[in-house]
Amino acid sequence: MSLLSKSSSPFARQLFSTILAQRLEIINYHLRFYSQCKTAVDNTQKPEFCFSLPNGNLTNEQRQSYEKTGFVVIRNLVKSESLELFRKRFQDVCTGKVKVLGMTVMKDVAIAKSEFANGEKAITKIQDFTLDDEFFKYCCLPEIVEYVENFTGPNIMAMHTMLINKPPDPGTQTSRHPLHQDLYYFPFRPANRIVCAWTAMEKVNRQNGCLVVVPGTHTGELQVHGYPDWKGGVNKMYHGIQKFDSKEERIHLEMETGDTVFFHPLLVHGSGTNRSSGFRKAISCHYADSACEYIECDNTVQDFISKEVTAIFEKRTKIENARFE
Repeated sequence: MSLLSKSSSPFARQLFSTILAQRLEIINYHLRFYSQCKTAVDNTQKPEFCFSLPNGNLTNEQRQSYEKTGFVVIRNLVKSESLELFRKRFQDVCTGKVKVLGMTVMKDVAIAKSEFANGEKAITKIQDFTLDDEFFKYCCLPEIVEYVENFTGPNIMAMHTMLINKPPDPGTQTSRHPLHQDLYYFPFRPANRIVCAWTAMEKVNRQNGCLVVVPGTHTGELQVHGYPDWKGGVNKMYHGIQKFDSKEERIHLEMETGDTVFFHPLLVHGSGTNRSSGFRKAISCHYADSACEYIECDNTVQDFISKEVTAIFEKRTKIENARFE
């Protein structure tokens, strides 16, 4: 005799039926999201989609493009009004009007000690601004999140944030960023459930150092990174792939204000020198499925960056022998 038939209460029967229906709905929900990349042991047919999920706003054509290239650009996604709020907040940080707990402020190595660079002209990047209510609004923009769900699924975490203020290059070429893979900086997996949303806060082109991507590299492995041997110096933690085929096809992502590119964490990308007279601003967030798990980085290709991040943390906090678990 079933549990349901033992109950003489109509309310209990209805409650049991409702719970059962909800559980079935949850099971079907997860099957709908994850079945596309799971094949039976005897099934050798390659699934159509492994890098995106049937959710959010991406069309089938856009999903197919992402499968092939590792990125997709959505034009005019973020409104100028929103970007202006982030721009003003950044200016308040630069002038010291606002201080954000846990945020990292970075300066270009070529101007870090210059007495002529101050305020907005001295700061080239801020990182980890999720504890600031104003900046965090970017991570929560519905127009962004609705696309993010195509890659992470519905349970989303904001893992890493940046506002980049790429300065005019002083002639040292330190404003460029070497080709790299973002997964190198992240101690969690799986990679296919991580995505970056990168929004242009103004017109971005080759003149002011737009993003450059190597399409299709998201299907490869995480490469060995390190500091490039550049004469003008290299910014802290600007690691690049040590051995990369210079003949690989590259695409320069020229974008208008509000355009947003979503890309896979294994996609090889970088940015060129800012040869304009102005600063080039962009804001970004890396998202991950909440089911992602942390991994051990010791004695892996991420060992170098892991030790460097730990050393920086110890210096900032004055905590010795720090270990992240």
